[in-house]
Amino acid sequence: MRPGPYERHRELLDDVVGALAAGECRRPFTEATGQDAADAGMRSTRTAGKVFRSLLGRPFVLGQPGALGQVRTESSPYGVALAIAYPRCDPAELVAAAGRAAAGWRAAGTYERAGLAVEILRRLNTRSHELALAVHHTTGQPLHAAFRAAGPRAQDRALEAVAQALAESERVPADLRWESAERGGRPLALRGTCTLVPRGVSLLVGCPDFPLWNGYPALFAGLVTGNPVVVAPHPRSVLPLAITVLVARQVLAEAGHDPNVVTLAVAEPERRVHRRLATDPAVRIVDFTGSARFADWLERHARQAAVFANRTGLNTVVVDSTDDYRGLVRGLALSSCLCSGTVRTTPQNILVPERGFPTDEGHRTLRDLGADLGDAVDRLLGHPARAARVLGAITADEVRDALAEAARYGPVLHASGPVVHPGQTPADLRSPLLVRLRASDEPIYTREWPGLVSFLVGTESTSHSLALLRRTMARHGALHASVHSTDPLVLAAAETAALDAGVHLVENLDDLPADPSSARADLPGAGAHFITGRFRVVRSRRHAPATAPVPAAPDRPTVAARSPAATVALLDV
Repeated sequence: MRPGPYERHRELLDDVVGALAAGECRRPFTEATGQDAADAGMRSTRTAGKVFRSLLGRPFVLGQPGALGQVRTESSPYGVALAIAYPRCDPAELVAAAGRAAAGWRAAGTYERAGLAVEILRRLNTRSHELALAVHHTTGQPLHAAFRAAGPRAQDRALEAVAQALAESERVPADLRWESAERGGRPLALRGTCTLVPRGVSLLVGCPDFPLWNGYPALFAGLVTGNPVVVAPHPRSVLPLAITVLVARQVLAEAGHDPNVVTLAVAEPERRVHRRLATDPAVRIVDFTGSARFADWLERHARQAAVFANRTGLNTVVVDSTDDYRGLVRGLALSSCLCSGTVRTTPQNILVPERGFPTDEGHRTLRDLGADLGDAVDRLLGHPARAARVLGAITADEVRDALAEAARYGPVLHASGPVVHPGQTPADLRSPLLVRLRASDEPIYTREWPGLVSFLVGTESTSHSLALLRRTMARHGALHASVHSTDPLVLAAAETAALDAGVHLVENLDDLPADPSSARADLPGAGAHFITGRFRVVRSRRHAPATAPVPAAPDRPTVAARSPAATVALLDV
């Protein structure tokens, strides 16, 4: 008999769960390159190109309920006519279908769900180059960057969410027994069970720039913890998540489950389908990574749901001192340019003391840093082919408008200008804009500006910079902060400020802020709560004779090196 999905992938899951517990990193999809990737079934770039082209100009068939017609919302910044027609379904019917699928999905249990999640990821891995093309043509990312953000690295990030969800589910014992001595009588014995109860239908609101990198953790954490997921992509970048939903539905159907455990919600922007779904009373979880404005809206209006909102916000760099000035400048230049400033760790505000700061090349002033940073950007983008590989293409009018507006607010240290793409004439490439501001210009730099806009903000001192870091990020949100200093006291103060603001911090690292996929696949938001917030624990208790043995738990798969009492099955209400 063919083994079940959990047994097929048990060794991999055991390895990743063990690595998480030990604080180690496992990247099985990323490390399977070359012949290993081919042996695992990954399509070649040529085959992926043919498959991608076969999708263009045709209906994207999913077989979902509530179909009302078709919708086309995407255009490629590279001049390729996408014209893919997605099913436009009634949002209420999608939520209802997900609710009907919940009972069967909860009955599958944690282990089968985890195994099926890994099977979905393995199928997606075979289509990595196709997914990269989808991201490239919908977000404008350079093709190699799209592969990093949509291929094996994104799948490893999702696998970490699967393993974390499995590990958190195992922490609660399934079977309980208590005995307490009663005065003048026999001991009182109770036995009971602990059940992990999924919250219910989950909504994933896709972002326009990194739909898979930002969306996969929520999608797979929701599935493994027993919650059906309605995926609502951004209208500009539907195809990457549509392919993901198609693969997930195929795997679910083959395993005998209702494919409506995962559905796709697409509509024209003016229909505001994300807001309608987010406020549906039956939606119990909402996931979103993107602008602070929409994250705030979700938290105010989706009151019936647990909202996991990761704000891109005001990513900030504090410069105090450095023993590698050239590395600092190169890192800031790359961070400002990469993927046209759409990377979730792109710095917006660079806080530097007005009096300057010490470096391994002597004292550097604010003006020196601005000039050197502008020169580094020009060198980086000086070769057209390299510029195209770094920048990618702009897809949003708000980026163009922001570049024109921000240049009016202060001295321009590096002007934004057009960059010619050597192979794609229609592509709109721009160099980043760097504007100098004073600390008193807070209304300007506390706005969330779209990609390619950065501000060099002069402060009274490093202490003043850290105070601004704490205050602005706590009020307006951020995903990352960075500090450059050779002083341990400054590093400690920066860590405290980041903790106060609830923001991830990197210290004296020049490449990490520019390329999050080079680091371990970190879960978004609040770590373990990103998983445990998706279910609740319910206990039931009953009398048991003091001498009666506790009934054995039903047979279910166990994870190596774990107590059998730690195994659970997730149930829904």
